[in-house]
Amino acid sequence: MINAIRILLADDHPIVRDGLAAILSTQSDFNVVGEAADGAETLRMVAALHPDVLLLDLEMPNVDGVEVLRRLGADAPRTIVFTAFDTDERILSAIQAGARGYLLKGVPRDELFNAVRVVFEGGSLLQPVVANKLFTRLRDDRAPVPPNDTLSRREHEVLALMARGWLNKEIAVRLVISERTVKFHVSSILSKLDAGNRTEAVTKAIQAGIYRTED
Repeated sequence: MINAIRILLADDHPIVRDGLAAILSTQSDFNVVGEAADGAETLRMVAALHPDVLLLDLEMPNVDGVEVLRRLGADAPRTIVFTAFDTDERILSAIQAGARGYLLKGVPRDELFNAVRVVFEGGSLLQPVVANKLFTRLRDDRAPVPPNDTLSRREHEVLALMARGWLNKEIAVRLVISERTVKFHVSSILSKLDAGNRTEAVTKAIQAGIYRTED
């Protein structure tokens, strides 16, 4: 499997791990290099195997998924949270800890495949149902008045495509601009929203009322 995406699975349920491994193995560009049954084992296996992508459950024995991300810090592989939990607190905690993607268990396999590839290539995404749940919760909670929207019209366009999980090269083609220009806009968006990655930027934009998810 030359140049295959090396994936580590972390979930405390053997049946879930077996099912994920079987599904992911159908893709010629995926290579499941390990399976961890708890948070402590996940930390050890990340250090030993250096996977490209970590598919991480949140509820695990010993060390939970959010704490795994916090302990890994900058050494964390590109991580997709794959869980049954969809509360805004869980989503925000995982993203703030460094998760690049957030998928709910039961997602169609094609969306899972796409998420792995998008995150591996440097993108990030929230599953649409997750983004909508987050927006609804934040709207219903009547959050404080959001700060002034400082994003330009073009930055809003880039943000909307980022929210769909599009990569820079895809955004460039859609907006008929150079990939370098897209990188400039993404950097500006992250700076203005004080976000560490693209997923956090989208989440903060939703939270501030700057971006509304599509129905």
